[in-house]
Amino acid sequence: MTALANLDYIPYLDAEGQMPDQFDGKVGVYAIFDQEKDLQFIGYSRDVGFSLKQHLVRRPQSCYWTKVETIDRPSRTLLEEMRAAWIAEKGAIPIGNAAEEAVWNQAIDAKLTMTSREWATYEASDDPGKVKTLKKVARRVEEEVLAKLDARGIKMPIRFDPKLKEKGLLNL
Repeated sequence: MTALANLDYIPYLDAEGQMPDQFDGKVGVYAIFDQEKDLQFIGYSRDVGFSLKQHLVRRPQSCYWTKVETIDRPSRTLLEEMRAAWIAEKGAIPIGNAAEEAVWNQAIDAKLTMTSREWATYEASDDPGKVKTLKKVARRVEEEVLAKLDARGIKMPIRFDPKLKEKGLLNL
């Protein structure tokens, strides 16, 4: 296992606004850093590339650099030990693994942004009407997220799960 300090920083985006694909489908542990290279989050995944993309969509202003160590065979125990070692090496739990954990790990909940008018429409609707309202709110929030990603210089295609929009959630 490589110490976090001994791994190179990898830019989140290349000059064309694309993420590197070298971690797509790879199992490993990763650390995410902001623009000033302050540690924001440490995670592990069976598909590091996909997880990094998911975090970028949820926290675009916190994802500028990453450090990654991949392993050949999936082992939750090993991945958890590696993550714990990196956190111990840092000496503090990153904000994304503490106070902001839900924001980093859970789907974007568009319901949290509903206006009083949207809530009134939702509450007064039957089940199909509720779904319609949630999809409308999710589309509005999706536009806001895509605008933030565009402002951040991200040019890769982003597609949210259409089934989750019916529940007012945005996830890749």
